[in-house]
Amino acid sequence: MANMKNKKRMETFDIASNAIIVLFAVLNLFPLYWLFTSSLKNSSDVVKMPPDWWPSTVTFSNYVDIFRDQPALRWAFNSLYVSGISTILVIILGAMAAYAFSKIHFKGRNIIYIIFVSSLMIPKEIMIVPLFRIIQDFGMVNSYSGMIWPNVAAAFGVFLLKGFFDTTPDALREAARIDGAGEWKIFTRIMLPIVKPGIGALFILNFVQVWNDYLWQLVVGQEKNMKTLMVGTATLMQDLNPNFAYKMAGATVAAIPMLVIFLLFQRYFTSGMTAGAVKE
Repeated sequence: MANMKNKKRMETFDIASNAIIVLFAVLNLFPLYWLFTSSLKNSSDVVKMPPDWWPSTVTFSNYVDIFRDQPALRWAFNSLYVSGISTILVIILGAMAAYAFSKIHFKGRNIIYIIFVSSLMIPKEIMIVPLFRIIQDFGMVNSYSGMIWPNVAAAFGVFLLKGFFDTTPDALREAARIDGAGEWKIFTRIMLPIVKPGIGALFILNFVQVWNDYLWQLVVGQEKNMKTLMVGTATLMQDLNPNFAYKMAGATVAAIPMLVIFLLFQRYFTSGMTAGAVKE
C-alpha cells in the first residue's frame, strides 16, 4: 500500500511538474507569437485596445514593403556575414588559447589567464569611444573589418572552452606523444573532437551576441548599405513615423535566423552546457 501511495504521489508530482513546464514554455513563446501576428496587421491594429489576438485582416504587405523599399537583403547579409565570420574566428582563436592555458605549462600561465579573463568584467560601453578611435585610425569605419575584429578580441570563448579542455584527461596527450604525434596534431585530431559540444555552445552564444550587438554596429556601420539587420530594423520606426506593423515585420525577419541557428545547434548547446558544468 505504501508503495502504491508513493507511486501515485510521484505520478501526481510528474503531471504537475510537466504542466508547469508547459505553462512557462507557452509564456516564453507568446512574445514570438505576438511579434509574428502583429507583423500581419495594419499599423493601427497593432496598438488597438483591446488587442486582437489574431489579425482581423491578414496582410503580407509589410514584408513586401521591407524588401522593396529598404535594402533588407543587404542588411540580412551584413548580419550573417559579420556574425558568422566573427564566431568562426572566436572559435578558432579561443580554442587555441584555451588549449594553451589548460594543457601547456609555461611561466606566468595562471597570471596571464586571470588578467585575460578579468576583461570580462569591463562593460563594452566603456570601451566604445577609444575602440572607435582605433578603428577610425585604421580606416575601418563603414567596413566589415571594423565590425568583426573587436568582437574577435573577446575572452569569453577562451573562458568557456578552457573548462572543457580541463575535463579532458592528460593521459590522452601522453599516449599521443608516445605514438609520435606533435602538439598541433594532438590539438586538432584528439582534443578538438572531444570538446565539440563546447564549440557548439560557443557558436550559438557568440553568434547571438554579435547578431544583437546593436550599439557597436550602429557606431561603425554608418552608411545605409553597411547597416546590419538589427540597426536597419530600428531605423524603420524613425523613417515611417511610426509604422508599428512595419517594424514588427522587420523584427520578425531579424528573429528568424536566430531561431534557425538555435534549432540546428540545439543538440550541441544542450550537451555543451551539461558537460561544461561537470568537473573531474
